[in-house]
Amino acid sequence: MSLVRAADSRPIGLEPTELVEIVSVCDNVTDVLLPDEGPARRFRGGGGSDPLPAPLLSTGTAADSPLAQHGYSSLVRVQGASQRWSILFDTGATPDGCIDNLRRLGIDPDEIDAVVLSHGHYDHVTGLSGLAPVLGPRQVPVVVHPAAFRARRFPLPGGGYRELAHLDRAALEAAGFVVEAHEGPVLLADDRLLVTGTVDRHTEFEPGLPGQEALVDDHWQPDAEMPDDQALVMDLIDRGLVVMTGCGHSGIINIARHGRAVTGRDDVHAVMGGFHLGGRLFEPAIGPTVDGLVELEPDVVVPTHCTGWRAIAAIADALPESFVHNSVGTTYHLGPS
Repeated sequence: MSLVRAADSRPIGLEPTELVEIVSVCDNVTDVLLPDEGPARRFRGGGGSDPLPAPLLSTGTAADSPLAQHGYSSLVRVQGASQRWSILFDTGATPDGCIDNLRRLGIDPDEIDAVVLSHGHYDHVTGLSGLAPVLGPRQVPVVVHPAAFRARRFPLPGGGYRELAHLDRAALEAAGFVVEAHEGPVLLADDRLLVTGTVDRHTEFEPGLPGQEALVDDHWQPDAEMPDDQALVMDLIDRGLVVMTGCGHSGIINIARHGRAVTGRDDVHAVMGGFHLGGRLFEPAIGPTVDGLVELEPDVVVPTHCTGWRAIAAIADALPESFVHNSVGTTYHLGPS
C-alpha cells in the first residue's frame, strides 16, 4: 500500500494501532529537572553526539544537549502489525534546529518516512532547509495543505505590514522532496495515521489568527481562519484517539471534535501540541478552552510551543492527573505499559 493516500469517505477508515511513540524534537522549553511521569520519558543524555570542547571546565568537555527554540517538531513512530513508520511532524524555526536536535538525541534522520506540515508558518517549516541534504535525495514525501504556500502578512501597530517568510514549493521539489499537497484528509502508514486537512470550525471562542492576511490571486485577503492548519490523528487500541497539533490555529477544541467526527471515534486518549493561547489577544480563550478539554476527558494532555504559560498553568490545574509538561527530547510511549 502507498505510504500516502487521500481519504475520501466519512467516517474515515483509520486503522487502530497498538503503539505510538512521540519524540519532542523542537519546542520552546528545555528542563533537565523534569521527572519521568505517566507516558513521558525524559532525555538524560547518551544520544548520538560527542561531547563538546569546554576548555574552562575541569573535564575539558560538556554534553551536547538538545536546544529549545520558538518552534515545533515531533517525530511520530506508529507501530503496525509487522512494520513501524516514522513521520516527522513539522520541522522547527531554524534551518539547523531540527537536524541538530535529531543528532543530539541519537536519531538517524534516515528513519524518517515522510514529513507532515501542520501549516505554513516559519516556526514549523524552516527546518526543512537543514533536512534537505539528507531527506531530499531519498525523495521523502512532504504532506502539506496547498494554502501553506501562501505569502502572508500582519498589520503593524504603527502602520504598515510585516510580511512573513513562506514556503517555496518549487524549491522544495528542486531539493528532492515529493510534495503531497491536499486540502482534504490524507492517510499515511497503512491507514494508521490521519492528516486532517482543513478543520471544521464550530466554537465561537477560537478565533484563528485575527489580522493575518494572505496573498490570494494577487490580492491581499483576510486569512484569520488559516485553512492550511491541520492536525494528526491516530487511534490507539483500547485507549482512543491521539490528537496532535502544531500551533492549533483552528482551535484545539475544534480540532479534537473534528477528529472525533471524521473517525467516528468518541474517546480521546491524548491531546498534544501547540494550542496557541499565549499573548493577550488569545488569553480570553483560555477559560473556555480549558472547559472544553475537561469535557473531552483525555488521559494525557501535553500543551507545548505557543500554548503560553498562563494557559499551561490553567490546564495543569484543571487536569492534574492528565497534564504532562513537555521538554525537548521527551519521548512519549502511548500504548501498552
